[in-house]
Amino acid sequence: MVNLRNDYSEGVHPLILEALIKSTYEQNFGYGLDSHCQNATELFKQLTENDAIDVHFFSGGTAVNKTVISYALRPWEAVICADTGHINVHETGAIEALGHKVLTAPNEDGKLTPAGIEKVLREHSTEHMVLPAMVYISNSTELGSIYTKKELIALHELCHKYNLYLYLDGARLSNAMASPFNDITFKDLATYTDIFYFGGTKNGAMGAEACIIVNPHLKRDFRFAMKQNGLLAAKGFILGIQFETLCTDNLYLELASHANQMAARLSEFIGNYDYQFLTATVTNQLFPILPNEMANKLAKEVDFEVWGTYDENHTVIRLVTSWATTNEQVEAFKEVFIKIEGEK
Repeated sequence: MVNLRNDYSEGVHPLILEALIKSTYEQNFGYGLDSHCQNATELFKQLTENDAIDVHFFSGGTAVNKTVISYALRPWEAVICADTGHINVHETGAIEALGHKVLTAPNEDGKLTPAGIEKVLREHSTEHMVLPAMVYISNSTELGSIYTKKELIALHELCHKYNLYLYLDGARLSNAMASPFNDITFKDLATYTDIFYFGGTKNGAMGAEACIIVNPHLKRDFRFAMKQNGLLAAKGFILGIQFETLCTDNLYLELASHANQMAARLSEFIGNYDYQFLTATVTNQLFPILPNEMANKLAKEVDFEVWGTYDENHTVIRLVTSWATTNEQVEAFKEVFIKIEGEK
């Protein structure tokens, strides 16, 4: 089958694997105190143009979300996100399991808006309800859309106004940064968020995420929170090595650009058949709206995720490309699609 289900099916980019193999017989300090993590941290300081950031390394995105949110919030405080937000839909109640309510606002193209946040704030104004204290966004979003710099600044200003932390989930941050429609820089992220993470798992890493803390109030004892959650990796240098490689010669951008380009090719091809999309394709996720019969036939030869029902006769599917998606896979998808179209 043609696999377009996600962007973490493949193992690890060869350059990262080469770096890991090269380090096999090194003896490093543990728990992220090694030279590789320090070097990766310096690379992030260069990217953000901010020497004051703290950087911590994790092996997965849900682990970052759980640690950040539980660390930042007091027991009666809650986090606001879009109704499509990953912490609301795809993390099995991980945040609620920690005792923090996830409050949602309607998404606009997968994005959270200041108006949506203010509505939630108005609805939670007394001590008889949880107190919103953090705003969670993701870039790219769960629908593959991206925030503009203007939108990010607007969220930042609103959060500052209401004394809310702004946290950005960057599981697919590289794809957002590599999008031809992007106007946000890493310096902007370190200016207009309190904390964000840079995802590697979905962009060629074996499994690595870098949590970047900007706000000084969120830095103290963060490693204690990691350790208590079982997330202070003894072999932290394995995570540092992956980011050393991804951030050298802009490898992260090269890999994400490739994934985005493969998605753009698929999107253009499907669009030529006059099929509509749930949202515009600007990164490596695309959401075509197909007749139910077409989606069912396609599922027999292409591995993808069914995103949901569009209406009685149509299904939204999600196709995801990766750093390792080949031209041959794209052409194979086209052949399957053309064959099914010919059977109509």
